[in-house]
Amino acid sequence: MKLGSRRMILPFMGTAIVCLQGVAPASGQAAPEQKPLMVEDVFKNVQVLKGIPVNQFMQTMGFFSASLGLNCTYCHVTESLANWEKFAEDVPLKRTARRMILMVNAINKDNFQGRRVVTCYSCHHGGQRPKVIPSLAEQYSTPEEDPNEVEITGQAPAGPSADQILDKYIQALGGAQRLAGLTSFVAKGTYEGFETFHMKVPLEVFAKAPAQRTTIVHTLQGNSTTTYDGRVGWVAAIDKPVPVLSLAAGDDLDGAKLDADLSFPARVNQALTQWRVGFPAAFIGERETQIVQGTSTGGSRVKLYFDKESGLLLRTVRYTATPVGIVPTQTDYSDYREVAGVKMPFHTVVTWTDGQATTELSEVQPNVPIDAAKFAKPSAPVAPPRKPATQ
Repeated sequence: MKLGSRRMILPFMGTAIVCLQGVAPASGQAAPEQKPLMVEDVFKNVQVLKGIPVNQFMQTMGFFSASLGLNCTYCHVTESLANWEKFAEDVPLKRTARRMILMVNAINKDNFQGRRVVTCYSCHHGGQRPKVIPSLAEQYSTPEEDPNEVEITGQAPAGPSADQILDKYIQALGGAQRLAGLTSFVAKGTYEGFETFHMKVPLEVFAKAPAQRTTIVHTLQGNSTTTYDGRVGWVAAIDKPVPVLSLAAGDDLDGAKLDADLSFPARVNQALTQWRVGFPAAFIGERETQIVQGTSTGGSRVKLYFDKESGLLLRTVRYTATPVGIVPTQTDYSDYREVAGVKMPFHTVVTWTDGQATTELSEVQPNVPIDAAKFAKPSAPVAPPRKPATQ
């Protein structure tokens, strides 16, 4: 990876780090189980973005990356790559970022009753400097349609209801009876992402109905584990600001819950609430889709894109609120194969503002017993011993 590449995670001492403000030394004392770690509990020199959970802070860094097309070292000193503490140092771009946050907050407060109508992306739109001269090329060319930007309008054509679209999905997967018969599965495959330096590494998935799921990625730096036990969740990885991070209630937990719910979609109608339809036609590649929108338990807005012809789920987009704007997380599903009479996607691509990861399953064992310990709070990851240098 070259330094100038966009939306990337940078290597650091055998791990990977995401744009940090500087990590405070560990205290040796575990945080209370139900209280999420706040950004000021973990990072040093945070001045404007205080009082938010750590994961939301990291998503905010991703929003900056997407808005300006920059990576960590553009806003932090280069020495940060060799020393976590260096991320806390003040540099001109960080001071500018603080002023910009306060400016945008004031604009929204004075003009839009505090709603996040204007964000960093509104002006920068993926560039370091806002454009001030209209682009004739953009004005007179045919823009590429982004299905994620399609929203409900008053002129949207009438179509099937949310229940009808979801029922078609259940039938496409194999029918309600077969879906109800799938109570657990263990899967193996590969994972490829920025934190694996785009190398394919082994992956394991343990899932149990109605909504428990654990994913273990065996990276060269140690295991990266994401667990949802049906109520709470955790992420344990060496590249995280703390070894085991509890998922904060709301947006962080919503994503883990959605993944677990969609692992056993017999109850997909209950996974979200406030279902809405009425979106204009949208295409993913050459496939026309039908979009259904719902609201998660934590309040996140979620769009589900179903293939109009087959009824299969092609994409979900979950929108997470941060102090500076809304962050989308997109998951694309393909290569559906039959497992115990139920179709499952064997190829999944997750894309977010500062990363992309591809999962390919090679083996799925349905209806096998799974130890309850697989869905318990994971242990802190341990980095594998370094191999001695060869002469």
